[in-house]
Amino acid sequence: MRADGTFTVAAFVPTELVPEPAVTTGLPVGVSKLEKHFAGGVEGRSATLFTAAYDQVAGVGTYVAMESFEGSLNGRRGAFNFVHSAATSGSDRSGEFFAIVPSSGTGELAGIAGTGGLAVDADGSHRIWFDYEVG
Repeated sequence: MRADGTFTVAAFVPTELVPEPAVTTGLPVGVSKLEKHFAGGVEGRSATLFTAAYDQVAGVGTYVAMESFEGSLNGRRGAFNFVHSAATSGSDRSGEFFAIVPSSGTGELAGIAGTGGLAVDADGSHRIWFDYEVG
């Protein structure tokens, strides 16, 4: 099955967490907490831990995010975790990874498994999709 939706970032809060022992690299590393709101075939909200090595000025770097989602996919209610990452050289996305975390589903989404993706359209709209099975 496939569920498509859009989302907005309701909160993006950088934390004081830094890797220790300190290691100086070409890009600063940071951790943030996010809250997202979803609409469409993906309806609900998520709480996200977002880690990145990223240069804000150049727009270059890589992120890894772990999301805890609660809501519905195509009307099936429940919660689950999903993980995603990507790299950018400033004007592209590469090395993308997106997976539903095994054994994380609850409610009508218990047993969920699959993949998905994220995209940002030219107008700034954020899209998400899940290709999934519930077993």
